[in-house]
Amino acid sequence: MNEMLDITFWQLSTAYIFILILLAIVKWWKISREKEILIATFRMTIQLVLVGYVLTFIFENENMLYSLIVLVIMQTFAIFNIFKRTKHSMSNHLKKIIAIAMVTGTLFSFLYFDFIVAQFSPWYDPRYFIPIAGMLIGNSMTGITLGVSSLVEGFQARRKEVEAALMLGATPNKASQGIVNHAFDSAILPTINSMVGMGIVFLPGMMTGVILSGASPMDAIKYQIAIMLGITGSVSLTVIIFLYFGYKTFFNKYAQLHV
Repeated sequence: MNEMLDITFWQLSTAYIFILILLAIVKWWKISREKEILIATFRMTIQLVLVGYVLTFIFENENMLYSLIVLVIMQTFAIFNIFKRTKHSMSNHLKKIIAIAMVTGTLFSFLYFDFIVAQFSPWYDPRYFIPIAGMLIGNSMTGITLGVSSLVEGFQARRKEVEAALMLGATPNKASQGIVNHAFDSAILPTINSMVGMGIVFLPGMMTGVILSGASPMDAIKYQIAIMLGITGSVSLTVIIFLYFGYKTFFNKYAQLHV
């Protein structure tokens, strides 16, 4: 197999022409996004360079503690990113449920993937541990973010419907079932769409990376199928945990809706 193609710094710098094209487009259409695009490009570059140095150090100094520290950092940033990306106000109780769902769902899914499916050796090998944990956490973060938005919007839009059901004797569970089901559907839809288009519409990142590293396409496919199933399980589990406990925060102890 051929070794992975090496891109020089000069070659990398030529890729920034795409940013110049984007800036020209927004300038032409008089869309005030130039500053945001420049800041995003700068942050992306600096952050990835710093991560590259950190990962190089961790890979060269394989240690269980380093892998666990990175896992905690990824979880923490993911949870706070959910809080930041959700435009609706949330109670502290709901935030706690989001954090518990993220940690519980992703950790269970990752440990199962690590010890049962992939069987890393050692189990904390950072070359596998960090990228795969990042994929599970990142996709679960997106799923819960969509689930939170859909749940809050559902209770706000269908408040009268829920209250009417409660007045007729329905339990909070029954009264909010339609909202919860819609929130779950919204949360997992991007993952399902990725699975449908994978291999035909686009080649996913992990598969592309494995192929670029010199592995055979069939080996890359096996890796990608395994990680996609892991992502699906992680997203589903985190969203289910969140919704199971999250919808209850919209009701008080007297089963009255408060939104």
